[in-house]
Amino acid sequence: MAAVLPAETRQEPGNPVYRMLWQRRLDHYPDTARRMGYLAIVVAATIVLYYELYVPGAVAPAIIAQYHMTFPYYVYISVVGNAVGAFSSLVAGLADRWGRANLVAYGLGITALLVLFGLPNASTKLMFAVLFVIVGFVEGIILVATPALVRDFSPQLGRASAMGFWTLGPVVGSLVLSEVSSHTLGSMPAWQDQFTICGIVGLAVFVIALFTLRELSPNLRDQLMVSMRDRALVEAKAAGIDTRQSRENPWRQMMRVGIVGSAFAISVFLIIYYTAVGFFTVYFTTIFGFTLAQANGIGNWFWSFNAGALIVVGIVSDRLRVRKPFMVFGAVGAIVMTIVFLSRTSQPHTSYYTFVWIISVLAVFMAIAYAPWMAGFTEDVEKRNPALTATGLAVWGWVIRAVVAVSIFILPFVVTSMTPLVQSGTQVQTLAAKYSTQLATIAAVDPATLATLSTQPTDQAAGAKAVGEIAAAFHVDVRAATQRLLAAAAVPAADLTFLRTHAAEVQDASQSAPGQWHSWWWVCVGGETVFIPLIFLMGGRWSPRRARTDLDEHERQVAEEMEALAKS
Repeated sequence: MAAVLPAETRQEPGNPVYRMLWQRRLDHYPDTARRMGYLAIVVAATIVLYYELYVPGAVAPAIIAQYHMTFPYYVYISVVGNAVGAFSSLVAGLADRWGRANLVAYGLGITALLVLFGLPNASTKLMFAVLFVIVGFVEGIILVATPALVRDFSPQLGRASAMGFWTLGPVVGSLVLSEVSSHTLGSMPAWQDQFTICGIVGLAVFVIALFTLRELSPNLRDQLMVSMRDRALVEAKAAGIDTRQSRENPWRQMMRVGIVGSAFAISVFLIIYYTAVGFFTVYFTTIFGFTLAQANGIGNWFWSFNAGALIVVGIVSDRLRVRKPFMVFGAVGAIVMTIVFLSRTSQPHTSYYTFVWIISVLAVFMAIAYAPWMAGFTEDVEKRNPALTATGLAVWGWVIRAVVAVSIFILPFVVTSMTPLVQSGTQVQTLAAKYSTQLATIAAVDPATLATLSTQPTDQAAGAKAVGEIAAAFHVDVRAATQRLLAAAAVPAADLTFLRTHAAEVQDASQSAPGQWHSWWWVCVGGETVFIPLIFLMGGRWSPRRARTDLDEHERQVAEEMEALAKS
């Protein structure tokens, strides 16, 4: 069995710092403790990356207001970011040749610096947009590299659990964001503070990944590993593998109906997830009047339940050794709960905790579908060619980013009334509440009289007429009516001008927005529905009994191969 490792898997001697910071390959499959350590680093890296990517959503209204963006402008920043991320996902397909760990480690360093120093100091809305798009570019690469690393370090029998932990990246990233923002916005109201906190966390995780993250050599990772019992066989076969031949025509090998169709299925299923990430704070603050902290607090529940369910479902799916029944059950439940959620758009007085239980149950059903899907998808890619795992995941990364970009691009055409609500709604509500008595007084006075008093405040005839109209409207005496008129006259002219300019459009938008959001949530239901029939494109068993039979047969074949290798 003695063999020489192919040149591309041998670690060249040299500077130990170089080997630590760049040459990260492992020539032996790590033991359980080290493997769990590497997986933990990958999950932590994914969490912080998504925390960085999603941080604008926590303070979106404040960002829009500061840069005087229209709502479509803010939306299209996300559109361009996702479109760029789609193509950077294709670039990350080269991780099958370049390796995964360096892409993850150094990508974290770039995004941390952008979030800490770049975005919070952007001088214009265009500069903010450009920097965000760069973050999206790097995110598209890591979206491919991190699940590829998780696949490498997790045999199929633990794949759903491992992918459940990996999926904690976007979910816990969102949860961390909601937790931090909901607890710090009160004492740190500037939106830039959220980016500063996030950037510091990102730099810390970057340092950890830089010095500790490793990956399997191509000869090890380019094999299919069903259980840890396969470890000896995988290492024995690795000595004689030429991985270059297995990577010929990678895109042609991966562009198959089953792979592309499955990627499209999960992409449309997750339209509601990406809407939640980017626009839940906008939705809850403008439609239901919640504060930014309250809106992020609702998000806390969504991400918490989603995170917990991902782990539990992954473990159960691995135990039963099936994926597709979970996908169907989760999708049906998500459809039902999304319909319940969208029904609240016509009920503006819906309470905080009503939304909490609705979106928490929705989050659980989404997790039931997603963790098994992710495991099943990587297994389908492995069946096609385990040496092209990153390429298969790059196809998924491109499709999901393209679908998200298109869906978000469509959003402003469905929800057309958000700009006045986001830009002016809060200030109109604040001024209306602050001057409610004065505004009621002004409304009782004839417009012609008001016009006269605005240009000639000492006009006695106009003043007497106004007092009389106020007294009649509120059933008060002349003295009380005079006091009300004087109080109304004390309202700053700038505030009155703002109300005159924006109050009507805000009121019109307030009436239109709920129905428009109602339509958008139905788009999300459509995406969840499309997911179900496309599940049948995927491989894998429906029956746990049949899956157990397959595993027994695989273990028999492994035993035979090990026996044959021992005799050779």
